[in-house]
Order: sequence, then structure tokens, then C-alpha cells
Amino acid sequence: MIKVVVVDDSAFMRKAISTMLAKDPEIEVVATARDGEEGLEMIRRHQPDVVTMDIEMPRMDGLTALRHVMMEMPRPVLMVSSLTTEGAEATLKAMELGAVDFIPKQLSKVSLDIVKIEEELRAKVKTIARRRMSHLARGPLSGRARPGAAAPSTPGAPERAARPARPTGKQNRDLVAIGVSTGGPPAVQKVLSTLPQDFPAGILIAQHMPAAFTGPFAKRLDGVCRITVKEAEDGERLQHGVAYVAPGGKHLRIDQKVSRIDVRVVEEPREALYKPSASVLFDSVAGAVGRRGLGVVLTGMGSDGLDGMRLLKAKGGRALAQSDSTCVVYGMPKAIVDAGLADEIVDIDEMGEAILHNLYK
Repeated sequence: MIKVVVVDDSAFMRKAISTMLAKDPEIEVVATARDGEEGLEMIRRHQPDVVTMDIEMPRMDGLTALRHVMMEMPRPVLMVSSLTTEGAEATLKAMELGAVDFIPKQLSKVSLDIVKIEEELRAKVKTIARRRMSHLARGPLSGRARPGAAAPSTPGAPERAARPARPTGKQNRDLVAIGVSTGGPPAVQKVLSTLPQDFPAGILIAQHMPAAFTGPFAKRLDGVCRITVKEAEDGERLQHGVAYVAPGGKHLRIDQKVSRIDVRVVEEPREALYKPSASVLFDSVAGAVGRRGLGVVLTGMGSDGLDGMRLLKAKGGRALAQSDSTCVVYGMPKAIVDAGLADEIVDIDEMGEAILHNLYK
């Protein structure tokens, strides 16, 4: 049995999440709590495999409780987040502190998609509960030098992550496409924060994330990276040294013109399981630039990216997959590896350097 503690100040939310999880015979909600203080008590008492944690709560909020969990008794925590700019910023902070993923609050309420929502929630809980959460043993990023972040006590130049040496020789690739899902924000931050300001390629990112989150996500990354990071806008010209984050609920594509590449933010295919979709992105890169493309698959559930990566590889592009031991969920990278498409399997700490070197292969 997978034991879960649900922490939320809303009685409705506690009941809704508990009811959804209880429908799976492999999951048991062993306790619920109304605030962070009570939540910590329940976690200490029941030692659950997974915790769902609301952010805004009286007495002790979710971020404070999360810090205590990560310091005292590290385990997978899913944040319950409102789909607002403030909710997005708090959730991204929580993932930086060690939370593995989040549950949008509206996805826990009754809707026409309730069956899909319940299945996704249960699958997420079961998947992260069974992972070897080795990254949690190192504790949250808070209190350590955050990759690319300024040292808190130093008003001068920020303390950056180690800069990989630029390879020599002919550059063969000038576009990097990244597909990522569960556990993605800290992984993407770790990768991008190692890249040099004059990174000689454009970067496109399909991160499974709600529309309210992708803008704050891009802004947060831009503040800690040497390269520029922004939420993609339809029709803008792709530039080297810039990372474009696909807006939530839409797909990212590119159009190769005679002397430039245009970024396209589109609705189609509307029937795609994920929006943005890594497969749609990789497919577009394959068709537009072919062998000039480098596909990167990071942590995430499922197999999004597999079909598109097949096309990119068929066109002569290269593929990198994050290693099993450094993924929060080894789903998307595993699909690429199992299909024999990965040219290299790379630990997340070395991924930035691997990306730079693969531009010259």
C-alpha cells in the first residue's frame, strides 16, 4: 500500500483528494491535516510515502511546512496550487525547495474531465512513490548556492554555476529542443543556468505546465541564467542565446525561412494529450532544420516526445536523455532510451555541458 497524507485547510479539498486517491486499491490516505503544523505532526506519526500539501494555510503555510519536511524527513511532496500568477510563483518556489510536482486546485474539483483528472492524480502518486527519491536526500536547494543564483549575502555579481568549456571545431547544430514534464522546473533551471551568455543556438522548451505557470516559470529562469529566457510569442524571430518556453495549453513549432527561423505558438493539434507537447516540438524541429536539431528529453511521466524524436533522428538530428538515477520520474527519457534513440544518457548535472558539446557533433 502507498500511504498518503493530505494537508489542506479546505475541508472540500481534503475530501476531494482523499476520495480520488481512495478509489485505487493500492493507495491509502492514512491521515488528513488542516494546516502545516498539523500536517507535520501527521507526517511524523504516519511516515507516508507521499504528501499532498496546500500552499496557503493558516498557522503554518505550505512552503514553511515543506522546508521542515525536506530537512527532517525527506519524501515526495505534491503541492496543491491555485492557477494564478501568485500560485505559480509559490509553486515554483516549492519545487526549488524539494517538492516533486504539483496538483492544480481546479483539477481536484468536480468537472467534465473528472475521470481523466482522477487517473492522472493516482498515476502521479503511484509513480513518484515508487521512485528512488535520491535527490531528496541531498535536501532542498534553499540554503545552498542555487544554480545561477546570486549569493544572498553578496550585493555584487551573482554566483553562477560552473561554465562548461566551449568545444572547438565545426558547429553542426544550432537549435536545441527540450521536452520535460514531472520534476521539470528544477531540472530545466539546472541545465540552463550552466549555459554561457553567448550560447550558439536557440533553445525551445516544451514543459508540461498550465498556462498560468509558464510566464512566471520563464521569468524565474531569466533571473538566474546567463542566457535570456522568455515565454514564446507567436511570430518572433528565433535568436541564439535565448530559450523560449512554450505557453501552457499551446504547442511550440518553428518555421524555417530563407534567412531566419520564426517561432510559432499554435493550437493544433488540439487533440494532443499534452499541450505543450514534446513530440509536436520535436516533429517541427525535424521538419524545419533536420540534422541541425538536438533533442533533449528530461524527467517526466509517460512517453511524450517519443514519436517526434523518431522523426528528428531520421532526419539526422541527435538525442540526449536524462539518466534514470537523476530523474524524478524516469518515463519520458526511458521511452527514448528503450527505443534506441538516445545518442547519450546524461546525469542532470552534466546535461548543460553535454548539450553544448553535442552542437559540434
